Amino acid sequence: MRFLLFFIIGFSLLLTGCSNDNAEPAENFSEYNTQILSSNNSSNNNSISNSSETQHVSKPVEEPMAAFSTKVSQKDPDRQTNITIACQSLNGTIVKAGETFSFCNTLGPAKPEDGYKEADTFDADGNTVQAYGGGKCQVSSTLYNAVLSVPSLTVVERHAHSGPVYYVEDDKDACVSYGSCDFKFTNTNDFDIKMYFSNTPDSVDVSIVKLNNA
Repeated sequence: MRFLLFFIIGFSLLLTGCSNDNAEPAENFSEYNTQILSSNNSSNNNSISNSSETQHVSKPVEEPMAAFSTKVSQKDPDRQTNITIACQSLNGTIVKAGETFSFCNTLGPAKPEDGYKEADTFDADGNTVQAYGGGKCQVSSTLYNAVLSVPSLTVVERHAHSGPVYYVEDDKDACVSYGSCDFKFTNTNDFDIKMYFSNTPDSVDVSIVKLNNA
């Protein structure tokens, strides 16, 4: 009888111990999960932060090199339209170190489907005729004069007009006609340059900047 009593008490203590052992790891497991989740969130945040830092690319610092403006005296709206299209198309053009810029190849032909209008220009004999894109030559001539003020930009092709132009001095113009005459220069620097083009009803403006990698 006494042996039976000892057996019952021991068995009860054994059951109680198992219950307590199971409860304590459950609490620890919950705390462990919380720590793991916190650690994972921290790692994810660090990964996102590092990813953002990797994707961040600093923009080159722009340093002015040259600028030139020409006056617009002809107030023909179609000519103004052609100048505006040319300036907007060329604005922001980058010429890399050692690269040759072509006005005609960059701008492309003057087509009516691109918005170009017929305006005054010269034929091969110096006669004034109407042609799509008339007025673009003022943009190329303005650029030519800006390029002339930068010794490290080498002009490799330039043509004078067959008739007199009013917006630049004699022999400072640059005639362009897609497929026949072009204005080209080479960037002989060891850095890239960027060109800005803009116009108003009264002027055409071109500026050239050096791109310095930050």
